[in-house]
Amino acid sequence: MANFILPILLLLISYSVVYQINGVEGNIEIIIGGEAPSPYTPPDYGDCPDCSPPPELPVCPEPVPPPPPPPPPKCPPPPPPPSPPPPPPKRHPPPPPSPPPPSPPPPPPKKYPPPPQPHPPPPPPPPTFPPLTPELLVAVKVIEKFRQTITNDSLGVTKTWKGRICADKSAYRGFTCDTTISDGKVRVALVNFNGFNFNGNPLALTNFLDGLTDLIVFHVNTNNFAGQVPAGISKLPTLYELDLSNNKLAGEFPKPVLAATNLTFLDLRFNQLTGKLPPSVFTLDLDVLFLNNNQFTGKIPETLGKTPVLYLTLANNKFTGTIPHSIGDAANTLIESLLLNNQLSGCLPYEIGKLKKSTLFDASANRLTGPIPHSFGCMEKLRYLNVSYNHLSGEVPESLCRLRDLDELTLNHNYFTQVGPACRKLIKSGKLDIRVNCVLDLPSQRTPAECEAFFLKQQYCPNRESMNIVPCKIDYSDEPVSEPALGRKLGAAPRTYAALQRPGVPG
Repeated sequence: MANFILPILLLLISYSVVYQINGVEGNIEIIIGGEAPSPYTPPDYGDCPDCSPPPELPVCPEPVPPPPPPPPPKCPPPPPPPSPPPPPPKRHPPPPPSPPPPSPPPPPPKKYPPPPQPHPPPPPPPPTFPPLTPELLVAVKVIEKFRQTITNDSLGVTKTWKGRICADKSAYRGFTCDTTISDGKVRVALVNFNGFNFNGNPLALTNFLDGLTDLIVFHVNTNNFAGQVPAGISKLPTLYELDLSNNKLAGEFPKPVLAATNLTFLDLRFNQLTGKLPPSVFTLDLDVLFLNNNQFTGKIPETLGKTPVLYLTLANNKFTGTIPHSIGDAANTLIESLLLNNQLSGCLPYEIGKLKKSTLFDASANRLTGPIPHSFGCMEKLRYLNVSYNHLSGEVPESLCRLRDLDELTLNHNYFTQVGPACRKLIKSGKLDIRVNCVLDLPSQRTPAECEAFFLKQQYCPNRESMNIVPCKIDYSDEPVSEPALGRKLGAAPRTYAALQRPGVPG
C-alpha cells in the first residue's frame, strides 16, 4: 500500500510557505521526493556598472520547535466525594383520573347557498276588451245617474260600479248581462238589488227602470224605492219578472204595470198601495201575482176567474164583499190561493170546488158565513184548507174529510156543529183542527151560551141550494178513509205561505 501512495505524493504535492522574518518576506519551496536542489549561485553583475548586487538576505534562524506536552501524572487525583442523594419525594395517592373530555359537538351541517330562484314569469298582459257597444254605453250612463241619487249604501255595493261592465265579473255588482236572441249583442239583462237597502232623497224608479231598455228581470225588494212606477215600463218588451216588494211605493195600483204585457212574475207585496184593484190585473198573463200586505180596498174583481195565475196572494189587505163566483173558471191554472186576513163576507161559493188542481186554499180570518159547500169534496189534490176564524157553521162534509192528499184541515174558531166518522179519524190523527166550535161531544169547544147567541142571529146564504151542488162524482159509500202509507213524503211547502214573510227578514 505504501509503495502505491508514495509515488503519487511525490508527483502531486508541492506548496509554498510564506514567511516573514524581521519584516522580509520570502518563499521556501519544498520539494518532496526529488533530488536536492543545486547550491545557490549569485548572479553576475560585471557588465552593469550601475547595477549593484542585491543586499544579502538575512539568514533565518531555525524555527523553534513547540515545547513538548507535559507528562501525564503518575496517579489521577481522587474524585470528589459523591453528593448525598436527595430525599425521596413524599408519595401521595394518585389523583383520580380526570373525566374524559366531552365529545366535541358535531360540526354544524354545511350550509350551502340556496339555489338561485328562477325569475318569476312576467305578469300576463292586461286583457284587452273591445270597446263598449252603444247599448252598454247607454246602460253605464243610466247606472251612473242612478248612483248619484243614492244617499245610503251600507253594503258598499256602488263601489263596484266601475270597470268593464259585462266583462269584469267583479264589477257592477247587482247587474247581470246576457246576449239577446234578436241580434246576439251583450246587454244588461238583469238587475238584482234584493236586500241592498238602498236609500235616496228620493230613491226613484223613474229614469232607472225604464232607462235599461233590455231588462228581462228586475228584482229590487227590501230597499226604499218611493214614488210611482214609471210609465216607460210598457216599452220594455222583454221584461218578464218585476219584484218591487218591501219598498215604499204608495198610491193606487201602478197602472203602467198593466201595459207590461210580457210579465210572468209580479210582486208588489209589503208596500203602501191603496185603492181598488183594477179588473185588468187578472188579465195579465202571469204565473205569479203577489199583492199581499198592502192597503187595497173594495171588492175583488169578478175577472178573478180569467187569471192564468198559478200562485195568488191577496192576503193582509182590506178587501170586502164576497169571493167572486168566477173563481171556478180558473180550475185549470190556480194552484195556491191566499185570501186570508181581509174583510170578506158572505158564503163560500161552491165554485171553489171546481179548482181541481188546487193544493192550497186559505180564506181564514175573514167574515165568511154559512156551511162549507159539498163541492169541496171534488178538490182531489187539496192538501191545505184553512177557513178558521170565520162565522162558518153546519156540518163538516164527509167528502172533504175523505180527500186522500189532505194534510191539514183547519176549521177552528167557527160554529160548526157536526163531524162524521171520516172527520173524526182526521181529528184523531191530528190533521183536523176543530177546536172552539159548537160540536157538543168534542173537547175545547165554545160554551153553549156562545153557540146559542150565534144561532139566534145566524145569517143564511142567499142561494142555500148551491151548497149541495157537487160538480164531480164523489163516492159516498161507507168505505173507510185509507191511511197514508208509512214513509209517504209530503210535497213541497206551499210557495205562497212563504210570500207572507217580509223579504229580508229571517223567518
